[in-house]
Amino acid sequence: MRLKSVFMCLAMLAVPAADAAPLPAPHQVEIPEGNVTLHAQLYRPDGDGPFPTVIALHGCGGLAGRSEPVLPRYRDWAEQLLTTGHAVLLPDSYGSRELGPQCRISLIGWGNGAAALLWAVRPQMWSRNVEPDFRSAVAFYPDCRASFGLGWSARVPTLVLIGARDDVTSSSACHQMVDGARGRSALARIVVYPEAYHDFDRPNLPLHAVAASDAEIAERGHIGTDTGARKDAQKQVAEWLSR
Repeated sequence: MRLKSVFMCLAMLAVPAADAAPLPAPHQVEIPEGNVTLHAQLYRPDGDGPFPTVIALHGCGGLAGRSEPVLPRYRDWAEQLLTTGHAVLLPDSYGSRELGPQCRISLIGWGNGAAALLWAVRPQMWSRNVEPDFRSAVAFYPDCRASFGLGWSARVPTLVLIGARDDVTSSSACHQMVDGARGRSALARIVVYPEAYHDFDRPNLPLHAVAASDAEIAERGHIGTDTGARKDAQKQVAEWLSR
């Protein structure tokens, strides 16, 4: 959106307001811009103007709520600025293009962190009154046994990456968990690397049995880099996060 298109609508601020309340409701403004009409909400003080004006740009959650044209956080700021004599123009960048929230916060977890991630993305762990949600999730070699036993599903797209030879956790439990979620879950996908062990994505880690000095690993097994799996996982994660 070119700024001049926004500024063109500010000429409206010189038009007298009709019986405005002390904290008036916003006026719908439409700004043509190519093939898109940008919708905006305009708050203006009482009087004839012209007024000092603020163009307020919403965050990644969007401008509007389910039943209100302006979310409370932006309405509150508009009302505060009105009391100081400012007009406030709030363009609805996403709603004008029929887009939902565009927050790009994703989750990635390893080992125990990945197990916590699987718990965090379950539908039961989300309140519909809280927006926006996570965009996606990536879990490296989580312990899937508990989640599988609880009938796991995800509310956001979730990718699981694990080695077939992982003897710290269980690739078969993760496969069963993801397969069991099909048809009642957001997109869930698993990639199993045939020759990889636990911690396959760590750089320059020779394969070895877990010892007491490996404080990050609570169970016995083997850990070590798998160069091919590590390289592919880097590609998989980049593609997953860019969906």
